Amino acid sequence: MWGNRGRSAEVTCIACGTSVARSDAREYDKHGDRFDRADKEFEHLCKPCYRDINHQPRGELEALLTESGAGERDREEFLARYAELATGARSENER
Repeated sequence: MWGNRGRSAEVTCIACGTSVARSDAREYDKHGDRFDRADKEFEHLCKPCYRDINHQPRGELEALLTESGAGERDREEFLARYAELATGARSENER
């Protein structure tokens, strides 16, 4: 009845990179509130990866990953920023 509303029939799993049918995937909201759908684009996990993730609350992990530049910076920059934020360290520019 509602159709895909212009969305792709296939999505890519953010954990393993496999392309799967949307019906064979689970939505993942990095902001932790998948029920507030206004103006959001969801990432997806294939069912096997979804079953493998820990479904316990993660506190501020998602905010820390976002602030660290997950998916936006190269690996070295991301890890350096993540470690800096996770340990409370400040860079020379911030002192």
